[in-house]
Amino acid sequence: MQKNEEIRSISGGAVLGNGTFEAGSLCEDEVLSWGKEVIHKEVKAIHAAGERLDLSFSSAVKLILSCSGKVVVTALGKSGHVAAKIAATLSSTGTPATFLHASEALHGDFGMINHNDMLLAIAFGGETREVVAVCKFARRFGLKVVGITGKLQSSLAQLTDEVLDASIPHEADALGLAPTSSTSVSLALGDALAVALMKARGFKEEHFAQLHPGGSLGKALVRVEELMHKSTAISVVDANADFHSVLEAVTSPNFGIVAVVNKDGLVEGSVTDGDLRRALLKSGGKALDLRAADLMNACPKTVSPDLKAVEVIGLMERYKITSLFVTDTHDKLLGLVRLHDLLAAKIV
Repeated sequence: MQKNEEIRSISGGAVLGNGTFEAGSLCEDEVLSWGKEVIHKEVKAIHAAGERLDLSFSSAVKLILSCSGKVVVTALGKSGHVAAKIAATLSSTGTPATFLHASEALHGDFGMINHNDMLLAIAFGGETREVVAVCKFARRFGLKVVGITGKLQSSLAQLTDEVLDASIPHEADALGLAPTSSTSVSLALGDALAVALMKARGFKEEHFAQLHPGGSLGKALVRVEELMHKSTAISVVDANADFHSVLEAVTSPNFGIVAVVNKDGLVEGSVTDGDLRRALLKSGGKALDLRAADLMNACPKTVSPDLKAVEVIGLMERYKITSLFVTDTHDKLLGLVRLHDLLAAKIV
């Protein structure tokens, strides 16, 4: 490698070129202290931002709640990455939102903004030309604007209906230049907005599951009623049904189990294909004379429709069973959930 080569390369623990260092010469305790110092500074900045929250935060939440369209979150640079995350968090927690790159907005993406939307603009210094231009565009069309900035006297702050104070004493890097504490505070304020909006909207677990059907969090919140076979698809028999009728009911929908119900549709027991085989092995031909009442388990395990699917898996593992009838509080048959259905839904 030539001495005047400007390209740095990392190889064997060394960075070659100007500013050469050997990784082996670093003190581990010192490196650890660097990391802790950054985190402590950022935590301190976030804590201070929380202590500064005032009625402008409540007003910002109310503005967003009153918006009949979506929240357009705009920023540039490192703040742009923060803005994209805030938009994603809002959207996944019940507040429709989208990210608008401030620079791209000036080259045609203003079309993303509708008359019933509102703007959430982020710029730490509050003077980013593109972000200010987007705010002016929004105000021109009568849209409400909420700002997040560290400079409350900035151009951005002056264009907002409500502004959240994201000021910090200094960044967390050694030079005090890299966006670290400032982006952490902006992100925390965005999360605070999202969570406050969740509570204001009464956003619950079932709503979260609806918006996260493919993720592990969403799957963990799926309810039994979403996966069960409804009672209309399940064969049932009464307690007086003969062996042949029970066998046919167990076999016909290929569920391997049948509910024994009374005239009111209340579950009195269950018969599985295993129960039939055991009866034949134990009683031989005499089993053919048995009725459902003789074959059934009179205390079958049942679950409610609002139970989480992951909890059903726990019950199946505990009792070593693969099917559970779903009933209401009066034991009326509502459906059947099987381990096969849970596996197909990738709950496990």
